[in-house]
Amino acid sequence: MLGFSKRVKNPQISKDEVEQKLRHIAFIMDGNGRWAKKRGLPRKAGHKYGAENLRRVANRCKELGIKAITVYAFSTENWSRPKDEVDSIMRLLCNFCDEAVRDREKNKIRFVFLGDKAVFDSEMRDKLEKLEEMTADYEHILNIALNYGARDELVHSVNSLIAEGKESVTEQDISSRLYTSHVPDPDLIVRTGGDFRISNFLLWQAAYAELCFTKTLWPDLDEREIDRIVADFLTRDRRYGNVK
Repeated sequence: MLGFSKRVKNPQISKDEVEQKLRHIAFIMDGNGRWAKKRGLPRKAGHKYGAENLRRVANRCKELGIKAITVYAFSTENWSRPKDEVDSIMRLLCNFCDEAVRDREKNKIRFVFLGDKAVFDSEMRDKLEKLEEMTADYEHILNIALNYGARDELVHSVNSLIAEGKESVTEQDISSRLYTSHVPDPDLIVRTGGDFRISNFLLWQAAYAELCFTKTLWPDLDEREIDRIVADFLTRDRRYGNVK
């Protein structure tokens, strides 16, 4: 474990405190391929187990009282991966959407896809938009960053403002045009897999986010570790550049 999430060994978590202090948690889901390699499996098997773990992680965060979750599922750079790996990820995404539509009344989670959907074929776009539409009224939000890059998001935001005739912009103008304008900025960003970087993820929104890095590979991130990470976050003194 890296970062600070080992400091709390037996977490006692107050749901009321979580709802007040941890409104939005984001995950960089790294390590699917290494998880598969350690077990002598193809990389696509790691993505399959990673998708299954996303359901478990989302449910645990919801149980803890976290209203918004964002996960980095597929970046604008990931298209350069081998075609069979990309194809397997797209198939997993199709299945994920179908299951989410089927189970929407049980899970009561709103799905929002962050990124440019224009690159997907019409069948995939229809699935993504259908899932967003059918879950739009639920309170708990799962943002899935798909064909997403934070620099691309900022360019998209600025171009939207230029198209509206803006000659000068404020921070609020930019924030209001981001893909995440429907949720507060993340309070905590967690990266699995052991690397210390945020890889073009929520660069604008991460300005005052707390960070946690864990060696745990994404498919192995379980409820117990999530509880430790959340409990430790609640001990943090967030000053936003001020002093006590």
